[in-house]
Amino acid sequence: MKIGLIGLGNIGVHFGTRLLAAGHELLVHDRSDAMQQRLVAKGATGMPSAKALASETEIVLLCLPMPRIVADVAAEVAQGSAVRIVVDLSTTGPSVTKEIEALLKTHGIAMVGAPVSGGTVAAEKGTLAVMPAGPEATYAEIEPLLRAIGKNIFYLGADPSLGQTMKIINNTLYATSMVASCEALVYGVKAGLDAKTMLDVLNVSSGRSFATLERIPQCVLDRSFPVRFTTELLHKDIKMCIDEAEKIGAPMLVSPAARQFLAFAITQGDGQQDNVFPIRHFEQWAGVQFGQAAD
Repeated sequence: MKIGLIGLGNIGVHFGTRLLAAGHELLVHDRSDAMQQRLVAKGATGMPSAKALASETEIVLLCLPMPRIVADVAAEVAQGSAVRIVVDLSTTGPSVTKEIEALLKTHGIAMVGAPVSGGTVAAEKGTLAVMPAGPEATYAEIEPLLRAIGKNIFYLGADPSLGQTMKIINNTLYATSMVASCEALVYGVKAGLDAKTMLDVLNVSSGRSFATLERIPQCVLDRSFPVRFTTELLHKDIKMCIDEAEKIGAPMLVSPAARQFLAFAITQGDGQQDNVFPIRHFEQWAGVQFGQAAD
């Protein structure tokens, strides 16, 4: 297919790479020329604006960091003369997705909300979970593109906001388990347990989670803290989930504690650090360190 991709950051660049590898003709745009050139060098065609891109292809994929940015770019895409389908791979949230769907509909453009989960490693390998929702016929048309970037595809219904609801639920559960894991593991070190042994025990026991199975072993145990998903973005997602739940009268009592800790971490300068970096606050308060850097 001839397709467009807007947003070529830490995950978007992997989407573009995999789509090119699958044989698709790819038009790309990013406000950062350096990011755009990474995919141009691999064979994509760079475009000067979102409108220009949407005037050259019928299908436009969005991979952008914040809901308002998605809404602004979608409004520009809607001015394109060729586009008829927009697929939003971002974590935009249900409310803004409904706004965008209504805007696109006035231009005769169909929308699929298809947020993803798994992080940069899964994006590179093509093993992401993808949560598409939108008109069934439109989903059927773009499903091959989703198969190029993800492994587990879950069609969630005709309402494009349903995929976004699923995504923020997922990220909120991750955030809550991650914060709880960090504080419990620091307590274990303080009590005299070995950091790696604790993870080994948890990961064959009922306390395991994505945080203990993947993120903490890969990023904290060796003190490397590679930036895969920032504290700021995770805070955005959990806050969005709590706000959306409040709108429909669904109580959330545990998640706000994790949100508050992430908000505190952002005030301490951790916003652009990876979301497991704030374990350092628990460590500082306890006077111990979880894991150690390799020699």
